[in-house]
Amino acid sequence: MAQSFHSDIHHSVLLQEAVQALDLRPEGIYVDGTLGRGGHSQRILQEMAPTGQIVALDRDPAAIAAGRQALQDPRMILRQARFSQLEEVLLSLGITGVDGILLDLGVSSPQLDQAERGFSFRQEGPLDMRMDPGEGMTAATWLNQVDEKELAEVIHKLGEERFARQVARAIIQARAQRPLETTRQLAQIVATAVRTREVGQDPATRTFQAIRLHINRELDELAAVLPQALRVLKSGGRLVIISFHSLEDRLVKHYFQAHARPPEIPRGMAVRESDRPAPLLRLVGRAQRAGRAEVVRNPRSRSAILRVAERTGA
Repeated sequence: MAQSFHSDIHHSVLLQEAVQALDLRPEGIYVDGTLGRGGHSQRILQEMAPTGQIVALDRDPAAIAAGRQALQDPRMILRQARFSQLEEVLLSLGITGVDGILLDLGVSSPQLDQAERGFSFRQEGPLDMRMDPGEGMTAATWLNQVDEKELAEVIHKLGEERFARQVARAIIQARAQRPLETTRQLAQIVATAVRTREVGQDPATRTFQAIRLHINRELDELAAVLPQALRVLKSGGRLVIISFHSLEDRLVKHYFQAHARPPEIPRGMAVRESDRPAPLLRLVGRAQRAGRAEVVRNPRSRSAILRVAERTGA
């Protein structure tokens, strides 16, 4: 039986809303593409029949290790993988279609809370920021070799930081004196370059976010999984995505909207009404945000946006 992931389960954002949005079929097959500490998967298990199944993915080996300990349920299949490997994982399991997919994007609370992971400017730790510590370069490695122009572009685009050029210049100047190694070292450098303060937000927030998104290629991962989800969802299956960043949400919103419209017919081509291709997705409700009570209980949920689309029979 599934056991609780101690207190981490309480940090699952929009838990009830996300599970309801899946419109669960008790005997269905579902994908939790971002296992984290298992809050969403545990809640889904409560609604499932003994013949139901969840395929849970996470690129963070710590999440998979914790899941193997706590989610000892025969209906669970856990794989360490990026969600952009969705089709590859399902193919390896002999699964050709699923009834629903849930993606809870961004960094998890345990990742933020562990100083050694290097995600948080609130704790002193090595500048790592990799969701999979065994893959790719660390934030420190990248920051110590990137040129000023590229750094400014990343901070501006992915962090939507007004002072991106000033922050990039400050980082380049600081690393000329000594290599960047720790989270607080970087946060202090950023604080000298960000001239104005947003209420309730540390000046390093946007820069850390941008670097994390870049190091983990998070927008590329999201862009890669969306068409795969469309291909593996059965008719009536739901794709439920929780995003925390305006760029992520924009990508999801535009993809959903584009595929909720019939494919365009080339101008001048005569097509009978009955032969017109149908849309591949149906939008389900409006975007949802966390309620006041949840935001008070879990401040991370403040920026969360949940969107839902259903696969049509087209």
